[in-house]
Amino acid sequence: MRTLQTRPGFSLKIVALALLAAFGSAHAADDEIAALIRPDSSVSIGAAGVTGAENERSIFGQYNGLRRQDAYLLLDLDVIKRDDATGTWTTLQGRNLGLDTREIRFGQQKQGDWKYSFEYDEMIRRDPRTINTSLVGAGSTAPVVSRLATAGSGSDVNLELKRKNTTIALEKWLSSSLQFEASFRNEDKNGARMFGNGMACPSGSAPSPLCTTGVTQWAQLMLPEPINSSTQQFDAKLNYASDKLMLSGGYYGSFYSNQYQSMAASINGELSNPLGNQMGLPGNGPALGAGLRGMLQNPIALPPDSQAHQFYLTGNYAFTPTTKANFKYAYTHAAQTDNFSVFGGAPGGRSDLGAKVDTSLYQLGLTSRPISKLSLLANVRYEDRNDKTPIAYYNVEGNPATTAFTNGNYSPKRLNGKLEGTYQLPDGYRATLGFNYESLDRGTFVSTNSVAGLSGLRQKSEETGYRMELRRSMSETLTGAIGYSSSHRSGSAWLKPLSLSCTGLGGLSDAGRGVIVGDPSLTSVTACATFNNGIYGVNSIFPSSMTDRQRDKIKMSADWAATDQLSLQFMAEWGQDNFSSPGTKGLRSSYMGFYGVDAAYALSEDWKLTGYWSRGDQTMHVDHSTGYLAALRNLSDSYGFGVIGKPTSRLQVGGDLLLIDDRDEYKQRGGSTANSTLLSRLGGLPDVTFQQFTLKLFGRYALDKTSAVRMDLIHQQTKLNEWTWGYNGTPFVYSDNSTVTLRPSQSA
Repeated sequence: MRTLQTRPGFSLKIVALALLAAFGSAHAADDEIAALIRPDSSVSIGAAGVTGAENERSIFGQYNGLRRQDAYLLLDLDVIKRDDATGTWTTLQGRNLGLDTREIRFGQQKQGDWKYSFEYDEMIRRDPRTINTSLVGAGSTAPVVSRLATAGSGSDVNLELKRKNTTIALEKWLSSSLQFEASFRNEDKNGARMFGNGMACPSGSAPSPLCTTGVTQWAQLMLPEPINSSTQQFDAKLNYASDKLMLSGGYYGSFYSNQYQSMAASINGELSNPLGNQMGLPGNGPALGAGLRGMLQNPIALPPDSQAHQFYLTGNYAFTPTTKANFKYAYTHAAQTDNFSVFGGAPGGRSDLGAKVDTSLYQLGLTSRPISKLSLLANVRYEDRNDKTPIAYYNVEGNPATTAFTNGNYSPKRLNGKLEGTYQLPDGYRATLGFNYESLDRGTFVSTNSVAGLSGLRQKSEETGYRMELRRSMSETLTGAIGYSSSHRSGSAWLKPLSLSCTGLGGLSDAGRGVIVGDPSLTSVTACATFNNGIYGVNSIFPSSMTDRQRDKIKMSADWAATDQLSLQFMAEWGQDNFSSPGTKGLRSSYMGFYGVDAAYALSEDWKLTGYWSRGDQTMHVDHSTGYLAALRNLSDSYGFGVIGKPTSRLQVGGDLLLIDDRDEYKQRGGSTANSTLLSRLGGLPDVTFQQFTLKLFGRYALDKTSAVRMDLIHQQTKLNEWTWGYNGTPFVYSDNSTVTLRPSQSA
């Protein structure tokens, strides 16, 4: 007789295999849930190297912190822990810890009870252009200007601006339906950015005898703006939620403080004349006049301290499951009362602007689905701004001050309304029809405020429009839509600005007759009245934001899943604005077009391809007051291609190719005889072009379940032709022979 020998180990393996076969998928799901309940922590450490000289990667390193050095530490971390006993989560996250763009966040929370977090991040912007100058104290409030013997013989200065942000946030559930939230954010900004000043002598703002009689001079200086400011933002609110009603009400405050109130340059010695030669030498014209020198050395005001306080209430209410309303009310008080007595010459009794602006905002919206095939949307928004800034005579032109004028204030009232309906039609069609309305009342213009360079202003504007869209699901894989929108803006009668010697605005009707408002202490009303008939001249100029405008736009799109592996999206949009005013000058029309294609293709489960192309085209037609016509065009093309795949179970590779081609065209014709001759001989202004080629490659290899190594290669080439700062290798030169340059061809 044979005895059956049992092997417990083998039997247990058989049982385990059977259980795995029966419940393996459930175990996998449990593993996913466990991963969500207790996520893994991770750390990533590495190094980066950048090729080329600093000026060869000034565009590449403008914001990413990879410009000053050749090698960098890369360090990221993500720590997540959960206390099972209390249900408390603790998170610590860090990004770019070895760069100037570092971010770090720490937080704790008990879900449904409380939460707090602390965040710190930095951002740096390094100006891609290099300043060559002899300026002492560049980026300070007291720079000293000295003329270089020759342009380019000074020291290079690279400007940068750094922001440091700190945010503290807190949340607490007071009950199942009531939550309190508060946050405080502080941003410190330090550094300097491109800035400068210039003056012509004599000029409208500096006539004789402020300027030396019989001497005509002008100068332009590069004076970087010093920045040392902080902005604090505080937000506190209560949130309430019930079955039908949701409310959020609170306070938001913003406080801006600038450590620098003004900047004043001092000039040592002489400057250069327009030909680059030293003033005062034989054949180079007179020496720098005391009047021009004094005006260039006047203090320049920097952004003043300001603050704003807002109280708000927002919410939505569900009348029924298919009809809901949303609403908002906000009241904002903004003030700017920074003392400016340091400048001197202020109006009597004023040591600060005393600016106060109160704004009330009301908004109400409604969405409803009265029947299964019809959806409705209605929204109305009203904003009332009340500028309470005191009016005073700050500005003086001429000597004596017969052309003094005051500041102005702006108290517009804006009303917006929108009504839209969408209906489900047979055969898979869906139609949308909408109407919109906007009115703007700019209030009463200040009669003693100067309006220079304009022939008329408008107090009120109205715009009405409509939108139509037809969308259809032509199959389970193809959906298309076409839409058309149109709007027309018009307004009230034009008001004629008085001449500068009269100041202010006259309340003229479109017939050119009305009451003239002026300051009797400066000039006579009779003298002003002689300018009444010039508002509708051939060369009259009116602001494009106030003129009549007809806007039309067409938009088409399609989404096509051609096969299980291939999907395509298409989009095209065209739009045109036509402007009309009592004159023939200014912005006459504008055009925009946008086209785009996106594609995604799956070669297999492990390999995928993506690609896109887009083009933006914008053109403005402008008739200048001196007679020439200009067509200003921006044409931008972007191309992209990407691939990602897994050659093996442990190795993942991928790459992206991006090409940007941007062009600004300045086409001109007409104008004076001299301008026409010059345009004909030189062909007009050259184009400004920007081209950038970027290649990104990466590979990631998993060493085991918890470790991996990754390598990235980024190659970028940039070509820029920007004649505004230099042309054909010759940089722009300031009156002290300072120059600003940018390497036009860069590679990193």
